Amino acid sequence: MKSLVKPFMPFLAGALLSAPAIAADTAPGARPSTALPGVKLLASELDMPGLDRKRQVRLYLPPGYATSGKRYPVLYMHDAQNLFDNATSYSGEWKVDETMDALSKSGKLELIVVGIDNGQAKRMTELNAWSSPRFGVAEGEQYMDFIVKVVKPLIDKDYRTLPDRANTAIMGSSMGGLISHYAINQYPDVFSKAGVFSPAYWTAMPVYDFVAAKQVPKDARVYMLMGSEEGEAMVPDAQRMAALMTKTGHPANNLTFKVVPGAKHNEGFWSGEFREAVLWMFAR
Repeated sequence: MKSLVKPFMPFLAGALLSAPAIAADTAPGARPSTALPGVKLLASELDMPGLDRKRQVRLYLPPGYATSGKRYPVLYMHDAQNLFDNATSYSGEWKVDETMDALSKSGKLELIVVGIDNGQAKRMTELNAWSSPRFGVAEGEQYMDFIVKVVKPLIDKDYRTLPDRANTAIMGSSMGGLISHYAINQYPDVFSKAGVFSPAYWTAMPVYDFVAAKQVPKDARVYMLMGSEEGEAMVPDAQRMAALMTKTGHPANNLTFKVVPGAKHNEGFWSGEFREAVLWMFAR
């Protein structure tokens, strides 16, 4: 297991705050769009079976997509309002399009990125596979079925993707990190890579028994990221998960666990770490 900060370092415990509430997205203000030309909205919102609601999907295509004729790996991401455009973001964007354009132009990596908007007030239940008295009845299973059975087939049909699991990844932060970890264990035939940023394990403690019982395939690549200032329980929870994965035999070369000293729970942190994570996940 690769770690840029050794697990269970004593200095982390005293520096952490209580686990924060996860804010839902709000209506965007009058901010200029920062989305690059490769970003587009799907023409219509998609029905979410079993949830009686629709959802917007946002898409990033590499700069050479229109002329290359190539097929591309695909990264599925959550909270799409925060990925590409400051005008739609809750508190800043990940700059996924800027980062991927730069990687593409430098010949390092080309991906299609598919972002699924969050459900605002429904975010806490949609991105959680485990019900709780505090957060309500979980909808994570239906949400992931929507991605796997509705969104992915549509993207594979309409765009030049490499649809096999070896070329399909999932990534998110906070609640999106939690559902991404669930996804790679629950759908091992669909996803072979997961970016688990600042996972909100504290909202779903049964996740540990789930991961122990339904182990991720040994060839799956899991990139776990935390900031030391994210909350009192969040780093120890993530350390516990990384240790569990190691104990169950997941290969060290397919698991990265990184704690960034001083980093807090926000899009600026995740944006700055996206490049390193995606390059590791899709390394050949």
